[in-house]
Amino acid sequence: MEDPVKHTMQRQLRRIATERPYQIVAASAAALVLAATTGTLLATADDAPAGQRTATTVAEMRTDVAASRGEVRDASPSASAAPSSAAPATSAAAPAAKASSNPDLTRKPERPKPPATKVLDYEYEAQNTYYNCGPAATRNALSATGIDRTQEELGAELGTTEMGTNSAEDTTRVLNAEVKGSPYRTRMFAGAPSPAQMDRLQADVVKAITDGRGVVANVVGDATDTDGGWHSYGGGHYIAVVGYKDNGRTVRIADSANPADPSYWVTTIDLANWIASRGYSA
Repeated sequence: MEDPVKHTMQRQLRRIATERPYQIVAASAAALVLAATTGTLLATADDAPAGQRTATTVAEMRTDVAASRGEVRDASPSASAAPSSAAPATSAAAPAAKASSNPDLTRKPERPKPPATKVLDYEYEAQNTYYNCGPAATRNALSATGIDRTQEELGAELGTTEMGTNSAEDTTRVLNAEVKGSPYRTRMFAGAPSPAQMDRLQADVVKAITDGRGVVANVVGDATDTDGGWHSYGGGHYIAVVGYKDNGRTVRIADSANPADPSYWVTTIDLANWIASRGYSA
């Protein structure tokens, strides 16, 4: 029994002596390669900037491992640098887009501020009949825009009779038929004007006069001008407003009723109260 055991042990010893040295040598060689690679990576990491060492070392270790396995197909620097070079182009385009949408670049020019005082260059004409104040006031206002019409022509358009001209709606209609762009609008007062209506009258007069257009107002009752003159029209009357001063707080009246007193100044508040229950075209 001893010989078979002895022979078996001898065969196992010979196999170990034949096979194991190669496994030991291979393991040692792999250890040397790993040590050399690790030393190179550590040296590279030490030379890199502090903020890049960890990322660079990890990336290179992954590349080396992949290369040892035969998995790396394209490790060219240009492929990895492409995303970083594209990013600045995108961020640089953003300010340009923002600038093009800047509202300051597309803002419309503001309307020039009206002058504090302005009086139109108009041609005065007194009314030629006692009931033609409507046609005369409309004619005087139109003369400031260079439009020449007779009182008879305008009276026919206004529908004026011996009873006079109906309302400011008629003067607005005829003024718009004569002036390009139909710029006139009618403002009617149901009774005594409110402060807001007085402000509206002042703004309307300033805008119309600044644009070179006279205003026609239908008034009734009494008013006193800035020089103390008294003007009374119990049955109603039409006048033209041909100027203003003090930013519209005082207005210039062209009155066709009396050629001896063709024009005077009244405050805008007095004019508004004079128009009470009637209206104006501006």
